[in-house]
Amino acid sequence: MPNPNTPSSLVSSTPIVLTIAGSDSGGGAGIQADIKAISATGGYACSVITAITAQNTQGVSAIFPIPVEHVSHQLDAVFSDLNIVAVKIGMLADADIIKVVADKLRQYQPQYLVVDPVMVATSGDILLENSAIHALKNALLPLADIITPNLPEGAALTGKPLPKSEADMQAMIDDLRLLGAKTVLLKGGHLEQDENSNDLLILPDRVETLSAKRVNTKNTHGTGCSLSSAIASYLAQGHDLERAAFLGKSYISQAIAHSDELNIGKGHGPVNHFFEGHAALR
Repeated sequence: MPNPNTPSSLVSSTPIVLTIAGSDSGGGAGIQADIKAISATGGYACSVITAITAQNTQGVSAIFPIPVEHVSHQLDAVFSDLNIVAVKIGMLADADIIKVVADKLRQYQPQYLVVDPVMVATSGDILLENSAIHALKNALLPLADIITPNLPEGAALTGKPLPKSEADMQAMIDDLRLLGAKTVLLKGGHLEQDENSNDLLILPDRVETLSAKRVNTKNTHGTGCSLSSAIASYLAQGHDLERAAFLGKSYISQAIAHSDELNIGKGHGPVNHFFEGHAALR
């Protein structure tokens, strides 16, 4: 319940972002990374958990999908009470969960929808069942304002070969537009031979390149989750889609650049979501 002493203009302007995703017990990706990224970029995060993973920096050892009726109850709980401006979707695990999420989004009509089509973890573990990809493409992606596939996800969604160069990324543009989302951010982070990490922002009428200097680090766990959450956070704060994508790219690039300041786990460590706060403490 709002504080009666708080101005109504301040209450209504709170940029609330809902993340719908899986839980990462290691804290580096999934719901945990989403909440960190949304908070670090100025949004208020709420969540709907779709699956519980047994996961750390070295990989995923087990996945337990949340019963679909409880996913539905979580969605009703947050949408019926909170003024959710933007929704970020990550891991959905199976077709039934994808369908209920799509139905609830049509029911509640949030202003912005960001979909990170999570299929493969940084460690290489498969996070989305093959049977669910059809439901994702048909029920959910056409509702999105922006989707944020990496190169393996882009290949899986389009049936194209895995891009080996930026020219291959360019060749995927038309097929990605056919998925039905308003905008696509195709992430080029997997082209590790390139000096820069270039992403293609595929708008309806043009393509922009978002570029950042590539950082030599193994601490990249949760980058996709964090980027898509940051974009949703900036959308909720009133930025247009192109600006939100630019700000999200800038945020995640800095979080990666500062990731070696953390010493978390034995494998692919997380990015440094709160790099600004950590810098202030030094």
